[in-house]
Amino acid sequence: MEIKLPHDHGMHTAELLQEIDIRPDDATFEKAADTFSLLADSSRLRIFTLLCHTEECVVNIAAAVGMSSPAVSHHLRILKSAGLIESRKDGKEVYYKLADDAEAKLLHVAVDSVLHIKCPEDKI
Repeated sequence: MEIKLPHDHGMHTAELLQEIDIRPDDATFEKAADTFSLLADSSRLRIFTLLCHTEECVVNIAAAVGMSSPAVSHHLRILKSAGLIESRKDGKEVYYKLADDAEAKLLHVAVDSVLHIKCPEDKI
C-alpha cells in the first residue's frame, strides 16, 4: 500500500513508512503505553531498578527503597502482573527479580541508561 503524506518536506517519511512498519495497530500502542506507565510511578521505578540488579524479599526491598512492606507488595503485584518481574518462594520467603524475557531486559537497559547506572552485569 502506497502511503501519501499531505506535505513533502524532502524527509522521505513516506518511503520510511513503507520500508518499516512503525504504524502498529492501536492495541500494540496501548500495551506499550501501559508498560511505560507502570514505570512512570517513581516508587515502582525505584523497585524495578533494584530488581534489575538483584533478587530480594519484600522486607529488604522495603528497607532499600524506604517504603512500607504493604506498599512495596502493592507495587510488586503490579509489576509482576505486567510480566516485568517474577518471584520464587523459598520456605516462607518470596524473592523477586527481573523477569527473564526480552521486554523486561530491554526496559532494564533503558532505565539504567536514563538513570546513568552502570549495571554490574555489563562486561563492557
